[in-house]
Amino acid sequence: MKKILFLVSLLLLLLIACDSNHHTKTEVTTLVKTTTSWNGDSLPKYPEGTPEITILKIVIPPNTALKRHKHPVINAGVLTKGKLTVISETNDTLYLKAGEPIVELVNTWHYGRNDSNEPAEIIVFYAGVEKEPITVVKNEN
Repeated sequence: MKKILFLVSLLLLLLIACDSNHHTKTEVTTLVKTTTSWNGDSLPKYPEGTPEITILKIVIPPNTALKRHKHPVINAGVLTKGKLTVISETNDTLYLKAGEPIVELVNTWHYGRNDSNEPAEIIVFYAGVEKEPITVVKNEN
């Protein structure tokens, strides 16, 4: 009887030990929650129409500047690798490093620049309207 009690106790101890290794705590971290873009401008109301969500992974090569552009829709992203500098038409400047979020400018000309020797990678989420552009590139002749 003592052997059975010992074996049951040992089995319970092993089950408890194994079970405790499988419980991990889910972590939720708010990277950003805002009603303004990164330069402090208020975000516009959502446009009328059929909503269309677009998620892009953009890789900017080392020592490269993007063309000047604007977004007619609200968008936000997270820089997943590298460093990125974002410059507005009024020279407001944002310096991002991997892991940092950005709530982009809406209807304001700007561009991103990767001044490092490593690629910069950003995941961007656009809350647009079906059949409408999410980015407009400035024609600089």
